[in-house]
Amino acid sequence: MNKLAVRPVEQAEIETIETGHGSSWSWLPDAAPLAMPVQSLTAPEAVAERMPATSPRTVALRRLALLAGTAVLTGLSAITPFYLYARKGWDGTEIVAFGLFMVLITAISCWFVSGLMGLFVMMRGKDQQDLAFSPHPATPRTRTALLMPLYNEDARASFARLGMIDQALARLGASSAFDIFVLSDSTKDEAAASERSAFQAFRLAANSKAYYRRRTDNAERKAGNLAEWVRRFGGAYENMIVLDADSTMAGETLLRMVDAVERNPGVGLIQTAPVIIKARTIFARVSQYSVRLYGRVAAAGLAYWTGSESSYWGHNAIIRTRAFAACCGLPHLKGRKPFGGHIMSHDVVEAALMRRAGWAVHVTASLDGSWEETPPSITDFIRRDHRWFQGNLQHLGLITAKGLSPMSRLQLLMGCMAYLSSPLWLASLMTGLFIQMFYPVDWSSFFYILNPQFTPFMLASFLSGILLIGPKFMGAALVLSRPAELRAFGGRRAIARGMAAEIALSAILAPILMVANTKAFIQILSGHDTGWSTQQREADGLAWSDALRAMRWQMIAGVGFIVPLCVRPDLATWFAPIVLPLLLAAPIAVWTSRVRSGDALARKGFLVTPAQDGVSVSPAVLHTPRSPLRAVAGGVLAPVAAPAMVPARAPEL
Repeated sequence: MNKLAVRPVEQAEIETIETGHGSSWSWLPDAAPLAMPVQSLTAPEAVAERMPATSPRTVALRRLALLAGTAVLTGLSAITPFYLYARKGWDGTEIVAFGLFMVLITAISCWFVSGLMGLFVMMRGKDQQDLAFSPHPATPRTRTALLMPLYNEDARASFARLGMIDQALARLGASSAFDIFVLSDSTKDEAAASERSAFQAFRLAANSKAYYRRRTDNAERKAGNLAEWVRRFGGAYENMIVLDADSTMAGETLLRMVDAVERNPGVGLIQTAPVIIKARTIFARVSQYSVRLYGRVAAAGLAYWTGSESSYWGHNAIIRTRAFAACCGLPHLKGRKPFGGHIMSHDVVEAALMRRAGWAVHVTASLDGSWEETPPSITDFIRRDHRWFQGNLQHLGLITAKGLSPMSRLQLLMGCMAYLSSPLWLASLMTGLFIQMFYPVDWSSFFYILNPQFTPFMLASFLSGILLIGPKFMGAALVLSRPAELRAFGGRRAIARGMAAEIALSAILAPILMVANTKAFIQILSGHDTGWSTQQREADGLAWSDALRAMRWQMIAGVGFIVPLCVRPDLATWFAPIVLPLLLAAPIAVWTSRVRSGDALARKGFLVTPAQDGVSVSPAVLHTPRSPLRAVAGGVLAPVAAPAMVPARAPEL
């Protein structure tokens, strides 16, 4: 009967707003306004002069080591192309080719060194050192809001994820410290009706207080959705944990995050490193396996050298509400879309603004129990990536914003490079192939891969390969050093099979994504706005007609490479890993989108990850008795007797 009881209706406000599309229904608490002024990117009111208290003492040495390692690896990689181009003098195309190579190899070297740092930290068990997350967090003293924005999503699936979180908090006796808000931006009436129905069922069974609001004005997309909540209700909550519609988090992880924020008053944001779950298709399994195997190493490396000046990925993170309100009111950018207007990839910018005001921003790889899902097909992934590409290109104009820390500027640049690397890679391939057109056919190069010799070219190729796939082996080395994780992955042979499949499939998918991102880059530069489309979370199989239409530019690019290879057929073996996936892009897209294909690979032991059951592998034991809590002055919680229950009553619509 307790599951059928709800709190007195006086504690919530029911809204029915008449709009041009009918009525928009909401169930909300009393308003607790919090000012969120729009920030200036040219004349900030305040800029922090000191590093946060949670900044590692050796962070300067860590950054120096990153710089030195990147410089050494970049220099070693540059020796061979420099020698090959310089031996007969430089011409214009060779200068362009060498410049493109240097930009790409510098970025690759940086991430390799960062990953190496992450492996070093995690192998020594020092990944929790900076914030010292408690294995036994105290009962929360402050109130935290769990925020899940929705935009035309599958409501039942989203509320099921929230249900897992709610049950985990109830199991830990911490339900009263968390309120759940579903913040809908859905534009489709059928989606809103489904949300309303799912919420009413969820609210009746929830252990935490649950609220729902649908915006009728979708201004500024997700950033505007969260800002509206902050300005209206943020004053009642010390912290907010932002989720995506596909996010799930363990109750233990939530408690450790809240505990860390309460113990460190200078911390404004802690970003976890989510792993991917529920992947069924081949494409999704590739992403899941790679993130699960070596994502922690990459995140630990980033956390190691960024310290308290790290980044924010928009979800599965805890944020100090008043710090966010004071620092993260986003301005509109001058000019027309796609570069002007509201800031699309708002998360990195918000982290930079919080750091500018003196708040610590941390990324942590030491907390498990943070999960998300991924698009099931390459076409869905490309559609989402196009929007992210546009958002990150906007950051090129924000790198010079006044008052930002050097680390914030660097991370804005690195986000841009994550997408610009695709058109740069394609430009590098085209430039290199153009240069080869002026040399005679050399059939020895056609068979060189079958009979390699130790030459400067082979040395450069080997070094580049190590830099590209090295982080994968770092992740494997970490798992191999931990017997429990090794057993969870199925042993050494299972890891070897999984890595072989992941590396091969990633190599096949890379040229397809390269052309997709280059196409997006051209469209964005020509003024095309990606808009705001609903993300596809679940699907089984891509239709051949859709695949042929979506992959037409990849196939055209493949044919485009064949034309110069007819002049230099001896280079075919070197360009086959690029050209063949492009020519076969449509069949690859169809094959990798099918659940049965992914399940078949998993049954054979490929791309299998440890099962995720929604519970942290490091259970939390609270220091204090698990008693109900009530809010008192200042948002602090205190034990009280259980409130009287009243019969359930559905809101009037």
